[in-house]
Amino acid sequence: MQFLKSSGARPAQGNARSPRPTRPDTVEHGSSARKRSAILTAATAVFLKGGYLGTNVDAIAAGAGVSKQTVYKHFGSKEALFVEIVAAMTSDAGDLVVRETPEPEEMGDLEGYLRAYGEKQLAVVLTPQLLQLRRLVIGEVSRFPDLAKVLFERGPQRALARLTAIFERLAAGGLLTMDDPSMASATFNWLIMADPLNRAMLLGDKGVPAADALRRHVAEGVRVFLAAYPPPAPQPRQVKTARHKRRR
Repeated sequence: MQFLKSSGARPAQGNARSPRPTRPDTVEHGSSARKRSAILTAATAVFLKGGYLGTNVDAIAAGAGVSKQTVYKHFGSKEALFVEIVAAMTSDAGDLVVRETPEPEEMGDLEGYLRAYGEKQLAVVLTPQLLQLRRLVIGEVSRFPDLAKVLFERGPQRALARLTAIFERLAAGGLLTMDDPSMASATFNWLIMADPLNRAMLLGDKGVPAADALRRHVAEGVRVFLAAYPPPAPQPRQVKTARHKRRR
Protein backbone atom coordinates (compact mmCIF):
# COMPACT_ATOMS: atom_id res chain seq x y z
CA MET A 1 0.00 0.00 0.00
CA GLN A 2 1.39 3.49 -0.87
CA PHE A 3 1.09 6.40 1.48
CA LEU A 4 1.21 10.10 0.47
CA LYS A 5 3.85 12.28 2.05
CA SER A 6 2.57 15.03 4.27
CA SER A 7 2.93 18.50 2.80
CA GLY A 8 2.59 20.10 6.20
CA ALA A 9 -0.61 21.80 5.20
CA ARG A 10 -3.67 21.30 7.33
CA PRO A 11 -6.64 19.70 5.57
CA ALA A 12 -9.44 22.01 4.65
CA GLN A 13 -12.13 21.97 7.27
CA GLY A 14 -14.82 21.96 4.65
CA ASN A 15 -13.80 18.49 3.43
CA ALA A 16 -14.32 16.80 6.79
CA ARG A 17 -17.61 14.89 6.92
CA SER A 18 -19.41 14.63 10.20
CA PRO A 19 -21.43 11.43 10.85
CA ARG A 20 -25.03 11.65 9.76
CA PRO A 21 -27.49 11.79 12.62
CA THR A 22 -29.77 8.78 12.93
CA ARG A 23 -33.19 9.49 11.54
CA PRO A 24 -35.88 9.51 14.23
CA ASP A 25 -38.19 7.35 12.12
CA THR A 26 -35.46 4.67 11.79
CA VAL A 27 -34.97 4.55 15.55
CA GLU A 28 -38.72 4.39 16.10
CA HIS A 29 -39.10 1.56 13.57
CA GLY A 30 -36.35 -0.48 15.24
CA SER A 31 -37.88 0.04 18.65
CA SER A 32 -41.32 -0.95 17.34
CA ALA A 33 -39.95 -4.15 15.79
CA ARG A 34 -38.24 -5.08 19.06
CA LYS A 35 -41.44 -4.52 21.01
CA ARG A 36 -43.44 -6.59 18.54
CA SER A 37 -40.96 -9.44 18.82
CA ALA A 38 -41.01 -9.25 22.62
CA ILE A 39 -44.82 -9.35 22.64
CA LEU A 40 -44.90 -12.42 20.38
CA THR A 41 -42.34 -14.24 22.52
CA ALA A 42 -44.16 -13.46 25.76
CA ALA A 43 -47.60 -14.22 24.29
CA THR A 44 -46.45 -17.59 22.95
CA ALA A 45 -45.31 -18.67 26.41
CA VAL A 46 -48.44 -17.37 28.14
CA PHE A 47 -50.92 -18.84 25.64
CA LEU A 48 -49.26 -22.26 25.60
CA LYS A 49 -49.22 -22.37 29.38
CA GLY A 50 -52.71 -21.07 30.16
CA GLY A 51 -54.69 -21.64 26.98
CA TYR A 52 -56.71 -18.99 25.21
CA LEU A 53 -59.34 -18.44 27.90
CA GLY A 54 -56.78 -18.59 30.71
CA THR A 55 -54.65 -15.85 29.16
CA ASN A 56 -55.10 -12.13 29.70
CA VAL A 57 -53.37 -9.30 27.91
CA ASP A 58 -52.00 -7.88 31.17
CA ALA A 59 -49.86 -11.00 31.64
CA ILE A 60 -48.58 -10.75 28.06
CA ALA A 61 -47.71 -7.07 28.49
CA ALA A 62 -45.88 -7.77 31.75
CA GLY A 63 -43.91 -10.60 30.15
CA ALA A 64 -42.94 -8.40 27.20
CA GLY A 65 -42.08 -5.41 29.36
CA VAL A 66 -44.53 -3.15 27.55
CA SER A 67 -47.85 -1.53 28.32
CA LYS A 68 -51.22 -3.12 27.61
CA GLN A 69 -51.92 -0.32 25.16
CA THR A 70 -48.74 -1.21 23.24
CA VAL A 71 -49.96 -4.79 22.83
CA TYR A 72 -53.26 -3.57 21.36
CA LYS A 73 -51.43 -1.03 19.17
CA HIS A 74 -49.45 -3.84 17.52
CA PHE A 75 -52.10 -6.55 17.27
CA GLY A 76 -55.51 -4.98 17.79
CA SER A 77 -56.97 -7.75 19.93
CA LYS A 78 -56.15 -10.84 21.94
CA GLU A 79 -57.66 -13.02 19.21
CA ALA A 80 -55.57 -11.36 16.48
CA LEU A 81 -52.44 -11.93 18.56
CA PHE A 82 -53.32 -15.60 19.01
CA VAL A 83 -53.86 -16.03 15.26
CA GLU A 84 -50.49 -14.37 14.59
CA ILE A 85 -48.75 -16.84 16.91
CA VAL A 86 -50.42 -19.84 15.30
CA ALA A 87 -49.48 -18.61 11.82
CA ALA A 88 -45.88 -17.82 12.76
CA MET A 89 -45.21 -21.09 14.59
CA THR A 90 -46.65 -23.32 11.88
CA SER A 91 -44.95 -21.42 9.04
CA ASP A 92 -41.59 -21.50 10.81
CA ALA A 93 -41.92 -25.24 11.40
CA GLY A 94 -42.58 -25.95 7.72
CA ASP A 95 -39.69 -23.73 6.65
CA LEU A 96 -37.35 -25.58 9.00
CA VAL A 97 -38.14 -28.96 7.44
CA VAL A 98 -37.42 -27.68 3.93
CA ARG A 99 -34.37 -25.64 4.94
CA GLU A 100 -32.62 -28.48 6.78
CA THR A 101 -33.37 -31.28 4.29
CA PRO A 102 -31.04 -31.38 1.25
CA GLU A 103 -32.60 -31.46 -2.19
CA PRO A 104 -33.02 -35.00 -3.59
CA GLU A 105 -30.70 -34.18 -6.48
CA GLU A 106 -27.98 -33.17 -3.99
CA MET A 107 -28.21 -36.46 -2.10
CA GLY A 108 -28.26 -38.70 -5.16
CA ASP A 109 -30.13 -41.33 -3.15
CA LEU A 110 -33.93 -41.30 -3.40
CA GLU A 111 -34.56 -43.61 -0.46
CA GLY A 112 -32.06 -41.73 1.69
CA TYR A 113 -33.70 -38.43 0.77
CA LEU A 114 -37.20 -39.64 1.67
CA ARG A 115 -35.95 -41.00 4.99
CA ALA A 116 -34.16 -37.76 5.81
CA TYR A 117 -37.28 -35.75 4.93
CA GLY A 118 -39.55 -37.96 7.02
CA GLU A 119 -37.22 -37.95 10.02
CA LYS A 120 -36.89 -34.15 9.94
CA GLN A 121 -40.64 -33.71 9.55
CA LEU A 122 -41.33 -35.83 12.63
CA ALA A 123 -38.57 -34.15 14.64
CA VAL A 124 -40.16 -30.74 14.01
CA VAL A 125 -43.84 -31.66 14.35
CA LEU A 126 -43.30 -33.63 17.55
CA THR A 127 -41.57 -30.80 19.43
CA PRO A 128 -43.40 -30.03 22.72
CA GLN A 129 -44.30 -26.46 21.70
CA LEU A 130 -45.92 -27.47 18.41
CA LEU A 131 -47.80 -30.32 20.08
CA GLN A 132 -49.08 -27.88 22.71
CA LEU A 133 -50.15 -25.47 19.99
CA ARG A 134 -51.98 -28.20 18.05
CA ARG A 135 -53.85 -29.34 21.18
CA LEU A 136 -54.71 -25.75 22.05
CA VAL A 137 -56.09 -24.97 18.60
CA ILE A 138 -58.14 -28.18 18.50
CA GLY A 139 -59.62 -27.24 21.86
CA GLU A 140 -60.68 -23.84 20.49
CA VAL A 141 -62.10 -25.01 17.14
CA SER A 142 -65.73 -24.54 18.13
CA ARG A 143 -65.04 -21.00 19.37
CA PHE A 144 -62.56 -19.93 16.69
CA PRO A 145 -62.96 -22.09 13.55
CA ASP A 146 -60.77 -19.70 11.55
CA LEU A 147 -57.92 -20.48 13.91
CA ALA A 148 -57.83 -24.14 12.91
CA LYS A 149 -58.00 -23.03 9.28
CA VAL A 150 -54.88 -20.91 9.76
CA LEU A 151 -53.02 -23.83 11.35
CA PHE A 152 -54.08 -26.17 8.54
CA GLU A 153 -53.20 -23.76 5.73
CA ARG A 154 -49.83 -22.69 7.16
CA GLY A 155 -48.93 -26.18 8.39
CA PRO A 156 -50.17 -29.44 6.79
CA GLN A 157 -51.56 -27.91 3.58
CA ARG A 158 -48.41 -25.91 2.91
CA ALA A 159 -46.20 -28.94 3.64
CA LEU A 160 -48.23 -31.14 1.30
CA ALA A 161 -48.04 -28.55 -1.49
CA ARG A 162 -44.24 -28.47 -1.19
CA LEU A 163 -44.02 -32.26 -1.14
CA THR A 164 -46.31 -32.49 -4.19
CA ALA A 165 -43.98 -30.16 -6.11
CA ILE A 166 -40.99 -32.34 -5.14
CA PHE A 167 -42.77 -35.52 -6.26
CA GLU A 168 -43.76 -33.89 -9.56
CA ARG A 169 -40.10 -33.12 -10.17
CA LEU A 170 -38.98 -36.62 -9.22
CA ALA A 171 -41.62 -38.21 -11.44
CA ALA A 172 -40.65 -35.97 -14.36
CA GLY A 173 -37.04 -37.02 -13.84
CA GLY A 174 -37.96 -40.71 -14.06
CA LEU A 175 -37.26 -41.45 -10.37
CA LEU A 176 -40.85 -42.24 -9.28
CA THR A 177 -43.92 -43.64 -11.01
CA MET A 178 -47.16 -41.85 -10.13
CA ASP A 179 -50.28 -40.56 -11.84
CA ASP A 180 -51.29 -38.16 -9.06
CA PRO A 181 -48.41 -36.46 -7.16
CA SER A 182 -50.91 -34.79 -4.82
CA MET A 183 -52.32 -38.13 -3.73
CA ALA A 184 -48.79 -39.53 -3.44
CA SER A 185 -47.74 -36.69 -1.13
CA ALA A 186 -50.77 -37.30 1.11
CA THR A 187 -49.95 -41.01 1.18
CA PHE A 188 -46.33 -40.36 2.14
CA ASN A 189 -47.36 -37.80 4.76
CA TRP A 190 -49.64 -40.18 6.62
CA LEU A 191 -47.37 -43.20 6.29
CA ILE A 192 -44.81 -41.12 8.18
CA MET A 193 -46.95 -38.95 10.46
CA ALA A 194 -50.09 -40.86 11.45
CA ASP A 195 -49.00 -43.23 14.22
CA PRO A 196 -46.39 -41.04 15.99
CA LEU A 197 -48.62 -37.96 15.87
CA ASN A 198 -51.69 -39.84 17.13
CA ARG A 199 -49.66 -41.21 20.03
CA ALA A 200 -48.33 -37.77 20.91
CA MET A 201 -51.72 -36.06 20.68
CA LEU A 202 -53.65 -38.67 22.68
CA LEU A 203 -51.03 -39.86 25.15
CA GLY A 204 -49.20 -36.59 25.76
CA ASP A 205 -45.51 -35.81 25.33
CA LYS A 206 -44.59 -39.08 27.02
CA GLY A 207 -46.31 -40.89 24.16
CA VAL A 208 -43.78 -39.61 21.61
CA PRO A 209 -41.73 -42.62 20.45
CA ALA A 210 -37.99 -42.69 21.08
CA ALA A 211 -35.63 -41.53 18.33
CA ASP A 212 -34.57 -45.03 17.26
CA ALA A 213 -38.21 -46.15 17.09
CA LEU A 214 -39.02 -43.12 14.92
CA ARG A 215 -36.16 -43.94 12.55
CA ARG A 216 -37.42 -47.51 12.14
CA HIS A 217 -40.95 -46.20 11.60
CA VAL A 218 -39.78 -43.79 8.90
CA ALA A 219 -37.70 -46.47 7.18
CA GLU A 220 -40.72 -48.79 7.00
CA GLY A 221 -42.96 -45.99 5.75
CA VAL A 222 -40.47 -45.14 2.99
CA ARG A 223 -40.20 -48.84 2.03
CA VAL A 224 -43.98 -49.11 1.67
CA PHE A 225 -44.15 -45.81 -0.25
CA LEU A 226 -41.48 -46.87 -2.75
CA ALA A 227 -43.26 -50.19 -3.25
CA ALA A 228 -46.41 -48.28 -4.20
CA TYR A 229 -44.63 -45.61 -6.29
CA PRO A 230 -41.48 -47.34 -7.56
CA PRO A 231 -38.97 -45.98 -10.02
CA PRO A 232 -39.95 -46.91 -13.58
CA ALA A 233 -38.80 -50.38 -14.58
CA PRO A 234 -35.88 -50.27 -17.02
CA GLN A 235 -36.88 -51.00 -20.58
CA PRO A 236 -35.34 -54.20 -21.99
CA ARG A 237 -32.71 -53.56 -24.57
CA GLN A 238 -33.70 -54.51 -28.07
CA VAL A 239 -31.14 -56.66 -29.83
CA LYS A 240 -31.04 -56.08 -33.54
CA THR A 241 -30.34 -59.13 -35.64
CA ALA A 242 -29.05 -58.84 -39.16
CA ARG A 243 -31.05 -60.57 -41.82
CA HIS A 244 -28.99 -62.38 -44.37
CA LYS A 245 -30.43 -62.82 -47.78
CA ARG A 246 -30.03 -66.23 -49.23
CA ARG A 247 -27.79 -66.23 -52.18
CA ARG A 248 -29.12 -67.87 -55.25
